[in-house]
Amino acid sequence: ILTNQRVPGAENMKIILAFLFVAPLALSASADKDYSSFDSAASPETKSRFAMLDDVRILANGLLQLGHGLKDFVHKTKGQMNDIFQKLYIFDRSFYELSLQTSEIKEEEEQLRQTTARLQINNEEIKNLSQEMNSKIEDLIQNKIQLQEKVWGLEDKVTKLAIIQPSVQETKEISSLKAFVEQQDNHIKQLLRIVEDQHVQLDRQHNQIMELEDKLNHIELQELAENSFAEEQTEPEAISFPVRNVTAVTYQSDGATPDCTALYNSGVRSSGVYTIKPNGSGSFDVYCEMKFGSSWTVIQNRVDGSLDFNQTWDTYTNGFGDLNEEFWLGLNKTYSITKQGDYVLRILLQDWKDNKRYIDYAFRLGGPETDYTLQLSRISGSIPNALPEQTELRFSTADHDMDIINDFNCPENYLGGWWHSECEETNLNGKYVAPRSKGRLDRRKGLYWKPKKGRYYLLKSTKIMIHPTDLKSFD
Repeated sequence: ILTNQRVPGAENMKIILAFLFVAPLALSASADKDYSSFDSAASPETKSRFAMLDDVRILANGLLQLGHGLKDFVHKTKGQMNDIFQKLYIFDRSFYELSLQTSEIKEEEEQLRQTTARLQINNEEIKNLSQEMNSKIEDLIQNKIQLQEKVWGLEDKVTKLAIIQPSVQETKEISSLKAFVEQQDNHIKQLLRIVEDQHVQLDRQHNQIMELEDKLNHIELQELAENSFAEEQTEPEAISFPVRNVTAVTYQSDGATPDCTALYNSGVRSSGVYTIKPNGSGSFDVYCEMKFGSSWTVIQNRVDGSLDFNQTWDTYTNGFGDLNEEFWLGLNKTYSITKQGDYVLRILLQDWKDNKRYIDYAFRLGGPETDYTLQLSRISGSIPNALPEQTELRFSTADHDMDIINDFNCPENYLGGWWHSECEETNLNGKYVAPRSKGRLDRRKGLYWKPKKGRYYLLKSTKIMIHPTDLKSFD
């Protein structure tokens, strides 16, 4: 302890121990000197007595200091031991609680597995029963057709009998056939009701199985990594997430092209920063992603959290960041591009296990007079939708939130400007949070994708791009 920690009094203890070692030697030397000069001194006994008293006083003083030093040392050592015991107690309690939670999760998982297995067996039995019912119904339909043919024949006979009085035997035959037809119709109606009930049960069982499978997948994914997509890689062709491409080059063009797709059609094939000039707008620089068999104009890119996206309304309107790294192109620039025609919005997502997903929307972006209102309609993708469709979403920031819901400012509480709707949890401009960050509040302020039905996915990188659906409007 003395070598590893600077304890007040330790140095004093060393000095006192050295003093205790030297004091006897000094006393011995002093005594020898007194004895050697015994014959020459006038009063040797008096001098020896006083010398020994001085030595005893020095020794007593040293022992007293040693006692105080040892007392301080013991007191501080007890304090350190108490701190260590307190930390060990907290660690043991946390470990015990974690063990209990793990046991509960495993028990719940086993119960869900057993329930799912039983429901699957019931589902198979119901399917087999439904097939048998369908087969019986087909047979009954055939019988009904045959009976209808007989009834038609009987109607002809009845028409003839209206002229000619039927015999007693024919009357009995007609009555029996009518009774048989009615019985068959009732039987068919009962079977149809049974089949309908079976279909309802099948639908209900199927929904329960789907919910249980979602819960089971949720538990399994939570044990592997709390926030990650499924292991399968489902993404658009040749998707890539470059990380801080500091070697990207800014290419110069004549500034007459309306967007990156027009550059691609003119023969440009390298991703990078280019100058474009949309119709009715000034020229400005954009990052063009030359992939997927065409070129996309990137309006947002996040890869490592190096840029703070908690910005003001003016900053989000004009754009911010480095086009070769993390950036937001700007609402005004994006609007000047999209007002040229119909565009597709693609969102690329990557979780912390480097799994990648995408989703495409047909969209409309309003101008500044509408606070850049966004309307979405999902086209395709490899992840469930997490943004409201067919709804006007107004862009808002902490200093420009026109739709404060129940006195709750979404951008201020969730950080970052976004097209908020009832403060939903999906926000691709939120705070960049790594998986090890603790606390639910930080997660809700983080960068994640949250479908209405399902878990949230904490994201490592995002990219938002646009591509025209028709280039004829640029001719």
